[in-house]
Amino acid sequence: MNQRSEPTIVKLAAVVLGVALIGLGPGGCGPQTFVIGVGPGEKKLKATVVQRDIVPSGGRRVAIVDISGMIVNMNRFGLLEEGEHPVSLLHEQLEQARKDNRVRAIILRLNTSGGTVTASDAMYREVMRFKKRSSKPVVAMLMDVAASGGYYVACSADRIITYPTSITGSIGVIFQTVSVQPALNRIGVHTDAIVSGPNKAAGSWLSAMDPEQRIILQKLVDDFYHRFVALVRTTRPNITDDNFESVVDGRVISGDTAVEMGLADATGDLYDAWADAKRLAGVKTADLVHYHRPLRFVGSPYAHRPTGTVEVNLAKINLDGLETPVGFYYLWQP
Repeated sequence: MNQRSEPTIVKLAAVVLGVALIGLGPGGCGPQTFVIGVGPGEKKLKATVVQRDIVPSGGRRVAIVDISGMIVNMNRFGLLEEGEHPVSLLHEQLEQARKDNRVRAIILRLNTSGGTVTASDAMYREVMRFKKRSSKPVVAMLMDVAASGGYYVACSADRIITYPTSITGSIGVIFQTVSVQPALNRIGVHTDAIVSGPNKAAGSWLSAMDPEQRIILQKLVDDFYHRFVALVRTTRPNITDDNFESVVDGRVISGDTAVEMGLADATGDLYDAWADAKRLAGVKTADLVHYHRPLRFVGSPYAHRPTGTVEVNLAKINLDGLETPVGFYYLWQP
């Protein structure tokens, strides 16, 4: 072992020991899992073949590109976990698929209830740019939930496949506000903001919203909603005029209903999406590959978490979405 590598090994051993001691504390009798990831210089995405075609593929590939969790323009952190920036990760995956001549198509696998308006739009644009630059087809695969901003991104695909039990739809916009002013008044706390104009503090949780401010914010919601509706109308021509108003009223629907109403092309599973991707690419055989960070075990096509940084979550706490930034959302959040 060379001298330069010894400090790294010592540090890793110390971290492992520390985590082990935490796990042995009160309440630490259950199973604990910890993964010590790779260093900053070793994080380039890897492509692992997760399913080989029955007939030899001749090196041709279909790549799975995952979008999961909250869609935001920021790193999504976990407990002692560096996390990923969803839009950046999508760009990285698409660029790798574009540059790899063996990749003939991608499956855009969506498991997300949406996110911010701008991040959702950025992802949609990334996929459209990928299609234009590569001429490679995209098949969207809707998993447990692909609603609101998740469905917005799915509209970038050439074909949408959904599980019958998927939850999708929720086409609409939300700007969530809350006012604590009545509670503050009850305990004798008075807030007073110094603002440059009467509408500068519109939506502040420290003051009540007046009618003019509500009109301003409603206008923004309406603008973003009309953008979403126009996108659906353009990319999903099979939605009938009779169904359209119901489709875009914000309701969530099952995958079966999505096909009936024209929001999706067919029900199926990952293997059906794989078959469609090969058909659209004009190839009979192609292996299925999955992008992931180094040191992340990928044992099947269903592995879906491509991060590979430090992960220590002994309590199995899901922290995704707890630090939701203020803004306008294409989001289903029951």
